Amino acid sequence: MSGSDDYEAAAATAAGEVAAFDDSRKGVVSRFHHALHTTPALVPLIVLLASIAIFGVLLGSRFFSPFALTLILQQVQIVGIVAAAQSLVILTAGIDLSVGAIAVISSVVMGQFTFRYGIPVEVAIACGLTFGTLIGALNGWLVAVMKLPPFIVTLGMWQIVLAANYLYSANETIRSQDIAEQAPLLQLMGAKFSLGGAVFTFGVIFLLLLVLVLAYVLKHTAWGRHVYAVGDDPEAAELSGVDVKKTLISVYALAGLICAFAGWALIGRIGSVSPTSGQLLNIESITAVVIGGISLFGGRGSIVGTFFGALIVGVFTLGLRLLGADAQWTFLLIGLLIIAAVAVDQWIRKVAA
Repeated sequence: MSGSDDYEAAAATAAGEVAAFDDSRKGVVSRFHHALHTTPALVPLIVLLASIAIFGVLLGSRFFSPFALTLILQQVQIVGIVAAAQSLVILTAGIDLSVGAIAVISSVVMGQFTFRYGIPVEVAIACGLTFGTLIGALNGWLVAVMKLPPFIVTLGMWQIVLAANYLYSANETIRSQDIAEQAPLLQLMGAKFSLGGAVFTFGVIFLLLLVLVLAYVLKHTAWGRHVYAVGDDPEAAELSGVDVKKTLISVYALAGLICAFAGWALIGRIGSVSPTSGQLLNIESITAVVIGGISLFGGRGSIVGTFFGALIVGVFTLGLRLLGADAQWTFLLIGLLIIAAVAVDQWIRKVAA
């Protein structure tokens, strides 16, 4: 073997340094962009803290009181729960326009099963939770197996569930007094307790626990990584061994279950079972998700960001109300936040690419 072919000797005398590349992210803007890309919840957190500071300066102790701050949590608990379900779907690059209708019909099933059929309230609640899960699973099956667009599937399901809700309930509202006397468990999520001057409800506690559990599951479990992978690139995810169909069905089914819990919380919030309640939950949930930094293109974002997004809406709503401003200003500012959130997401994606 010639000297030129002595590869081992050549390797032994070769330089040991690893190839290094100049880091182009040296500017403040580049580092800030990198932080936004790696921590999607950072933008809504900054907006939330800024809005709290602004209204705190304008309103003082009226806004910073424990009661006022926990009132925000009470106001956004239903939207926050439904937005958590919406987040799971949007992370897969889908969208669910039926979340509000699922929540309402689940609450109607719980109430009607209890009062119309005399079923024990515990069983009626379980039936409502199961019903919401089945509707979500059907959405997932149509999207994953039948390959129908999520927007079309959930738009159609929204209309179907909404009509079924009115037909089944005969547009009948079950009064709060009757529920309190005969089935108080239906109002459990609305039960209040005080803690250091702050007033909480079990619905708020459920929302906080839901956010923590989903945040852990999405970040630290194989199923959570599969959800992000499917949203980022379903074909690449399938090639890497992810069961895309099973993942999508499970996501929509879980979203349906979470919406059913929102329906239970809705009974506690308004006290009654009404087929006309929660009509704006679809739009409000998407608003919280978008402001919370979850990309509508899927594969990027966090449940914690969605929670911050829901709180931002609550802060603006309460702050402007305490200032005596017209309610339309709330819609105007939230609309601007939605457009700004999408613009920031596009900027992050463009620079990262």
